Amino acid sequence: MMLIFLLAMGLQNFVFKFLVYLISLTPLHTMANEEPDFSLLLKDSHFEIREYFPRIIAHVNTQGDFSEASSKGFKLLADFIFGNNSVGDASKKIAMTTPVTMTPSAKKIAMTTPVITQGGNNDWMMSFVMPKEFSLATLPKPNNPDITITQLPKEKFAVIIFSGLIRESSFNEKIEQLNQFIDEKKLNRLGAVQIARYNPPWTLPFFRRNELMVRVE
Repeated sequence: MMLIFLLAMGLQNFVFKFLVYLISLTPLHTMANEEPDFSLLLKDSHFEIREYFPRIIAHVNTQGDFSEASSKGFKLLADFIFGNNSVGDASKKIAMTTPVTMTPSAKKIAMTTPVITQGGNNDWMMSFVMPKEFSLATLPKPNNPDITITQLPKEKFAVIIFSGLIRESSFNEKIEQLNQFIDEKKLNRLGAVQIARYNPPWTLPFFRRNELMVRVE
């Protein structure tokens, strides 16, 4: 019994040290990624109103539930930035930025409706913001015709910030809170909710930064 107890304690100690190691790495990894520039117009607890400057995104459309569509879209866009592109007669690796965003099809889903449902199948758009060093003229062109490059104008967003895993129950609660904030501020919604994630998948849930964003007038 004593041997089993010591082995169990040793395993617990190893797991604890491993978790501490992951925690120490996660903030460094997150901070290394470039984020799009914006002006903070209002901050109220975990709500913000931001005005984003013009930026370039690479995006791709996928289908399925949130998890399936997210995985498909990420693989396609990662393939593009990791070198499946062309610039002149060569290819170029593009730095990863944050956040990665998922947006449901605005044609099928109302702007105030929760979009993550168990087993639900929707049309999604996943996008990566391109590093600020690139213009439309200098950005490598994707070899995959399913990937589209778009220049976005200056835009305003209402945002709610939260941690944890994005699951149906937590997502629906957060979108209801964001919709209430938008109504209280008497803002007009201009698009479907965007799901923005800032951390790699191995980040511990309570260290994750997630945002729901709705474009507003």
